[in-house]
Amino acid sequence: MFKQLYPDAYVSSVYEIDYQKMYALGIRGIIFDIDNTLVRHGADATKEAEALFREIRAIGLKTVLLTDNDEARVERFNRNIGSPYICDAGKPDPKGFLRALSVLDLPPEQAVVIGDRIFEDIKGANLSGIPSVMVHYMETPGEKWIGFHRYAEKGVLALYRLSKKSRSRFCGVTKEKGHMQKKKRKLFCELSPVTYAISEKKSILMKHLRNLTSGEHYAKAKYSKQFPCLISSCSSHLIKKGKGIDPVTQYNKAENIRLASSRINGLVIRPGETFSFWGQVGNTTAGKGYKEGRVLIFGKLTKGLGGGLCNLANTIHRAVLQSPLTDTEFHMHSDALAPDEGGVRVPMSAGTSVNYNYVDYRFRNDTDQDIQLLVWCDEENLHCEIRSKTEFPCRYVISEEDHHFTEEAGSYYRVSRIYQDTYDKKTGELLNHKLIVNNHSKVLFDPAMIPADQIRSET
Repeated sequence: MFKQLYPDAYVSSVYEIDYQKMYALGIRGIIFDIDNTLVRHGADATKEAEALFREIRAIGLKTVLLTDNDEARVERFNRNIGSPYICDAGKPDPKGFLRALSVLDLPPEQAVVIGDRIFEDIKGANLSGIPSVMVHYMETPGEKWIGFHRYAEKGVLALYRLSKKSRSRFCGVTKEKGHMQKKKRKLFCELSPVTYAISEKKSILMKHLRNLTSGEHYAKAKYSKQFPCLISSCSSHLIKKGKGIDPVTQYNKAENIRLASSRINGLVIRPGETFSFWGQVGNTTAGKGYKEGRVLIFGKLTKGLGGGLCNLANTIHRAVLQSPLTDTEFHMHSDALAPDEGGVRVPMSAGTSVNYNYVDYRFRNDTDQDIQLLVWCDEENLHCEIRSKTEFPCRYVISEEDHHFTEEAGSYYRVSRIYQDTYDKKTGELLNHKLIVNNHSKVLFDPAMIPADQIRSET
């Protein structure tokens, strides 16, 4: 009976966990409790919590908040965090935990639950087959009465420490103490080009297996004539020019985008169906005509076969954000690959990451009518349109707040909050102001090209 209540590890604080070690252990997503785990009960997100989520995302881990709180409380905490969330979860009912796995798009063994409550967080994780780490709850200063369930937890933890469970694979996931930091051990995929290729093949295979067992219905049908009603449209330049930009990889990128666009153009996504970028494009091989374009690997720009298709995925993503369609898989790389064209900032002009096939971009049609996706190229531009057979009552707009750059530890970052705004077409009333990206992107171009008036000192 008690084994159902044992965590895989017990640590003093969520801020003492070494998330790089978690990644090395095969974890790819974290299911966080909020109150008394990340902040004291009912508190807004602290600067420490915001920094923690930036660190976690930089490592490559996905997150989802799973809480018994109502949506108003979660949105208040999540305002500057920008994580997917599930509220009113009813812990320890496994339903909420399994929904969290679905949001992360991960099997149980690649996720971990982190929370402060044995009878809710840890029990729910064990019932769902998900590893768990329990943290000591955040104590409120001056608090004398901690509640019966906390005393019960102390008894369970005493038994846990005597059990073999307390010697799980998650032992040792806390950060090294003291001023001398140990040199970080490289991941297997970072050791050499050969180990990177091996890791990539494994990830591709795992994604294929998950696709086969997910139960998702993927859009496949195409229609040559365009639907009559335009929902949204986006365009982007095929060739970027400027200091430090290799023109050869840019022209190769344009050819890659033309090839991939032809595989997508005219696709019809029926109600309940999912669009998968790689499901449509397929593998980008030289035999299909793909060339070496610019790719981003471990935060560095380099060359790779089929490079530049992030540009295509991002243009589609921008169009989707201005529609009633629902993102189901989105990965973000730096939103500061190059200076803003003409000095004009366009929110979500970059940032969507795709890599065959395990880093996919997907959206689902949760409306009651067919949706058509059009993508094509002219001489200089990539164009994307989303169309329907009848008009929708709302319009959707991408907006951005607090855009600026900061210098942190010798590097520069683009910082902002990006929202999807929903308006009633008839009245013009703002119906929803939804945070979609809490942007903190490392600048990968010459920082001397950042406008001086956009650089802010963070205190």
